This record gives sequence, C-alpha cells and structure tokens, in this order.
Amino acid sequence: MNKKWQIYETDEEKIKQLQEKYQINKLLATILANRGITKKEEIRLFLEPTRNDFHNPFLIKDMEKAVKRIITAIEKQENVTIYGDYDVDGITSITVLKSFLQDRGLEVESYIPNRLDEGYGLNKAAIGKIVDNGTQLMITVDCGISAVEEISYAKSLGIETIVTDHHEPGTILPDALAVIDNKRKDSNYPFRELAGVGVVFKLIQAIGIQLGLKEEEYLKYLDIVCVGTISDIVPLVNENRVIAKLGLMLIRQTKNIGLQSIINSSGYSKIDSNSISFGIAPRINACGRMGKAEEALELLLSKNYHEAANLTKKLNEHNRVRQETEKNIFENAIQQIEEEQLQNKNAIIVGGENWHHGVIGIVSSKITEMYFKPSILLSFEEDGIGKGSGRSVPGFDLHEALNQCTDTIEKFGGHSMAVGITVKKEKFNQFRESFEKIAKEAHIDQMVPVIQVDSKIDVKDINKDMVESLKQLEPFGEGNRMPVFVFKNLKIDSIRALTEGKHLKLTLKDNNTIINSIGFNLGHLAEEYRIGDKVDVVGVLEINSFNGVDSLQINMKDVMRSL
Repeated sequence: MNKKWQIYETDEEKIKQLQEKYQINKLLATILANRGITKKEEIRLFLEPTRNDFHNPFLIKDMEKAVKRIITAIEKQENVTIYGDYDVDGITSITVLKSFLQDRGLEVESYIPNRLDEGYGLNKAAIGKIVDNGTQLMITVDCGISAVEEISYAKSLGIETIVTDHHEPGTILPDALAVIDNKRKDSNYPFRELAGVGVVFKLIQAIGIQLGLKEEEYLKYLDIVCVGTISDIVPLVNENRVIAKLGLMLIRQTKNIGLQSIINSSGYSKIDSNSISFGIAPRINACGRMGKAEEALELLLSKNYHEAANLTKKLNEHNRVRQETEKNIFENAIQQIEEEQLQNKNAIIVGGENWHHGVIGIVSSKITEMYFKPSILLSFEEDGIGKGSGRSVPGFDLHEALNQCTDTIEKFGGHSMAVGITVKKEKFNQFRESFEKIAKEAHIDQMVPVIQVDSKIDVKDINKDMVESLKQLEPFGEGNRMPVFVFKNLKIDSIRALTEGKHLKLTLKDNNTIINSIGFNLGHLAEEYRIGDKVDVVGVLEINSFNGVDSLQINMKDVMRSL
C-alpha cells in the first residue's frame, strides 16, 4: 500500500532560538517547534508538569451542586450506587470514585452493564435493580450524558442522579441533579478532552478541596486515573498530560495491589504509555469484552495479594480467549474478503454467524488498518438480526454515511470514525450496495495513509544521548505521537524476513555508519529489495537492549527506493 510522507516545514531560526534559550538539543527543539510548543511556560508544562498545573475543578459546570450533594450523602450515610461502563475508562472511573468515597467512610455499590446482554450505557432494567437495592443517589461515570429517558425514569422512581461523562451531549441534557461534562455547550472549563476517569478525578479533587483534605488524599489515585486516561486514547495534552506524566511516576511505585499484579503478569519491565496500552489495557478490556467486567473491578479494588493473584489469572485467561476469538474472526473475515474480492471495493462489509460481539470491533479496526478502507463487521444470530461494529479512515465520516442508508439499517450510533450498527440479514446485500455507492462517491480509492514526519536526520549524526533526550517527550499517545524521522539514501547492507515472513529486518549503511532497522508487519517487502539497493526510510528512533548490550535502531514505518 502506498503511503504519503508529509514532512514538517521546519523554522530553522525558531529551532535555533529554542536550542539556545532552553539549552536543549536540536532534535528536541525541532519536535517542540513542530508541535507548536515554543513559549517558556508551554515548554515547562509539557516537559515538567506538576500538581500545581491542574485547573480549578470548580470551574466545571454543576461541580458545586455535585460536591454538595455527595458530601450530604457521606454525612447521612445514604445508599449510593456508581453506574459505570465496562471498558478500562469505566472500570478505572468506578475504582477511583468508590475507593475515595470508602476512604470518607461511605460504603457504595457499583453497577456495570453486561456488554453482551445489556450493551453500553444506562438501561431501565438496571435502574430497576438499583431502585430495589434502596439506592438514593446514583452517580454515573463514563456514561449518562445521552441517557435522557433513563435518567428521567430513575427520577420518577425517586433516585437522584449525578452525571459525570466526557462524551458529546445531545441537544437535550439529562434531567439530573448535576451534569458534569466538559463537552457541554455552556462549558467554560479550560480543557474539554478529559477521559471519563479524568472527570471523576476532578470530582474527587473538588470534594477534597471542599472537605479541606490534604492533596495526597486525591492525588494518590493518579496511578489508576493515568491507566484509564491513556487507555481511552484521549489527547495527551494539557491536563491529560499532567495526569499521564504524574500518574506514570506513581504507577512505578503503585500501592494498588491489583494494578501491581497486572503489571507483573504483563511481562513489561518498563512502565510507560506503551506498557499501559498494550500490557495493562487489553487485560482489563478483555473482561468487559467477554462479559466479565466485574472481575477487573474486583482486581483493582482488591486489598488481598492472594485474591489479586487469582483474579489476575482470570484476566489473563479472558485475554487469551479474546485473542483466540479475535484471531478466528479475523481469519474468517479475511477469507470472505479474498473469496469475494472485497479488497477491490471502496468499503469492506462482511458478516458471519455468531461472531463474538465483544471482539468484532477490534477486528474491524485491523481490517481498516490493513486495507485503509472503511469496514463494517456484522454478526448474525439465529433470529436473522446482525449486530456489528464499523471503523473508518480519516476523511470519511462513517456516521454521516450510515445516515444515508437508514432504509436498510435497523439502528446505529457512534461518530465519524467508529460506529455500532444493527442490520437484518435479509437487507444485508442491499445495505452493502448502498454503502459501497456512498464510499465510491467519496473517492475512497484516492485516499492514502499519511505519515507525519518530524525531520530529516543523517544516520552519522545520531547518538545515544540524542535518542535518550526524546524520553522527555513521553508519555506518547493520542495528540503526542512518537517522533518520526526520515533517513535518506541509505544502502541495504543486509535484509531478511522474520517470524515466518511477518516482519522485516534490515541493516542500513550511510558511508561508514551502520544502523539496524526493524519493520513490524513489513515482511512482505523482503522480496522487493536486495542488498546494495538505496532506500529512504521513515521510522522511530529507539534503543534496542539485547543481552545487556544497547544499540541504536530504527523502528520502520515505511520504506521506498531513493530517487
């Protein structure tokens, strides 16, 4: 697949000023300039944020109302239920709020809808159970902003509700006692991109301030807040960066027994955004995907090492089953794509019998990444109803496209890049044809993946200190991706495919300087190049540690012949 390399137009004068003024190397100065971080306070906040960089939580709409009501519940020892989502953001949100309130002497219940039976968000049957449990106050976390009907129903049954959420609200806000969501149209809060757990953190911060608690009483949960924030793929800028930067430091010495147990079992020796995204998050998410979200919550709330070890084993098993299930669905989908030549279409829509609902969204993401086309996967049940998930590519609004296919769809929801959808089997082919027409009119075939390149670097200028300095830019994630560089006119000194042809290993030479390069999932290129070929490479600079020896390495994102 062809990819477009888009290199930043660097302002050499600005870079030189940053180097001299803040005593940083040229590479670091270049990246900061590319990200628009050029003022003294911006640089300090980005590289060295502190606890003093959190915004005032009382700037959030309805925060005072929520704090006052929760303090009343604490004083009167009322029955409170936290209603959360089944993903990492939801699980960590419940963990933080429940732990904080228990520390204040209030025992609270929690409710997580089953992903497979109930789906996302509030539902009336769940509210009925919460009423029967004697709940007087319900606090939603990572959900609730769109539950207008359900929250009105809860109110009619005598339950007061405080909504904490971070999703986009509709035209009507829920009739709740307080609605805390920085994406409200009337919000004046300085930052709107907090994860659900970030909103919960602001709530406990506000309660802590109101009660006159020491900062440590709410800051101690930043390890869990960090996990939820990084896992939810929100932009790691502004207040999210403060959470992630301080939270990662806390994770490395976490007192949360469950979190420590997951870390130990994940196999990651270094704690960073990468180990959270690929080591911790999948294990917690697997529980929700397999309908066992309560077990992840139990683990993060556990106070017992033996219990934590047993629960961690369960999480690892759920993750193993999830991986196996995902692999089977992916293979089935690829077989269908190849048999029907769907890779030549503008959009890829496939369906299977009884595919696992909790996993098909991941498979859709993989297919979209593989072919760089919007994809929708549907799982058909015995009743002929297909439920599924879709993912899109930048430049194609998936939600808007489905708005034009409503005559063939039962229901759908989501946003431009990801949707959930229900289609009757009898209308599947009609839906596929309608959607393909829309995708064709959007010229999907002309869209190509874009790799944003920070700067061109000569291999001879690279050294370990330079690469080490890039660690100051961590944590990496949405809104702060790892720096990508282009290396031009390198000679291939050796080339081979690894892991049964899946990955590509190169040794590259620039005059007398040699550097190793690894290209994950680029193994198919091994047959296109030969020793002696001149190539340009884009990738991430890293230090590879093997058998106690450190060496510089390019983690390739793409390669092409030099012009």
